[in-house]
This record gives sequence, C-alpha cells and structure tokens, in this order.
Amino acid sequence: MRYPFLAGAAVALATAALAACGSSGGSGDEGGKAAAGGTPSAAVSSAPSVAGPTASTPGPRATKPGATSKAPAGDVTPATGSFTEKQKEYLTDRVPKGMDPAAVLQTGQETCDRLRYLVKADRDIAVGAIVSGEVADAEAAVTHLCPQHQALIDEAALGYADGTHKGDGLRPGRYRAPSPTKACSWQVAGAGGKQLASGSSATGGQVEITVARSARTFTSTGCYAWLPQGDNG
Repeated sequence: MRYPFLAGAAVALATAALAACGSSGGSGDEGGKAAAGGTPSAAVSSAPSVAGPTASTPGPRATKPGATSKAPAGDVTPATGSFTEKQKEYLTDRVPKGMDPAAVLQTGQETCDRLRYLVKADRDIAVGAIVSGEVADAEAAVTHLCPQHQALIDEAALGYADGTHKGDGLRPGRYRAPSPTKACSWQVAGAGGKQLASGSSATGGQVEITVARSARTFTSTGCYAWLPQGDNG
C-alpha cells in the first residue's frame, strides 16, 4: 500500500527526475562517484513502498549481517574500475557471496537520489518517507554515500511511524502528521491504560499532537508519519 503522503506533484517530480537522470550519474553524491573507471551500472528495482520502518525489501539489497553468507571485505571489487573508500565502507558486510557488489551499491545510490529529489519537492516528504520506511535503508546510504542528508536522518530518528510505541520508544513533546490518510487516528495513554489524548483526521488534513511526560503508550493508525516539532527529548 502506498500512502498519499508521497502522492501528487512532489512524487511526480521525483519520479520524473529519477527516470531522466538514471541512478546517480551526475548527482554530486559520494555514492555516484568511483575512484577510477567509474562504477559498473546494474539493473535494480526502484525504492520500495512499505508500511513501516522495519520492513525489509527483497531484491539486490543485502540483508542484515549474519542472515546470509557475505563476501569478505577484500573481495568486494567491481568487475571494472574501482570503488571509493566510502563506497567500500557501505558495501562491507552487505554483499552476499556471488552477487555483483555494484548491484548492492546501486541501491544505495538510488536511495541518495530519491532523498535528493524528495527534499527538493518538500522536506517534510523526505523526512516522513524515512520515518515510515518508504525510503528503506536510508541511514546506511546517507552515512557512507550522501552525508549531506544527515539532518534528515537525525530528524527522522525523533519521529514516529504508524504503530504502537511504548517504554523507551516514547519521547515527550509535540508532533505533527503533515499528510495523514483520511483514516488517521491516534491515542495517547498513561499508566493503567488511562486515555490522555485521542483524535482522528477524517479530512486527511495536517494534525498535531502532544505526547505528555506521563504517557506510557502512543498508538497511531493511518497517519503515516509524525514529525517532531521543537526540542523533543
């Protein structure tokens, strides 16, 4: 299911730009450069559409370390040309044996490309896409391939995706859902399940909430992503 948060003109801009430019040919991101000879191109799927930040994506993106046998770092070399040090760092423990490392690198480069175009369209769209997992594996790609987007990662780390959050996952403060669905609803509960706040957005318009320090759980459905407002801790 693709949420309306990324629908409309902003996504059209990102999609058209990516289609015209390819993966990262002239992006200026670290991921689009190789030390010598360039990085071999590889056909990979476009960024996934998922429902939450913990969903994984099938295809060439490497699974978590230990899930499959990975090629040693020394064996991570392209068929032609070479990788930069940052590209090698990104690929370390991410390339399953027998897979072309350029295909894994390509997915990281496409993540950087997508963030760049989303941020041009609307910064909230970019942050919300990271919070919800719509742009998967963004943190690793940004860390090694496009660090200029680190502020997006930092802000997204303080946000909430749909679901139930409790315990250490709760951070008191103000939050905003910039583009919820018309089925958006939320509830903040305290000790013993006592309801502290609740609401819905049948119009799909932007909504704001406050998670009190006394909150024990926060549940959200159909709101896509909540972004922090001000200094939330």
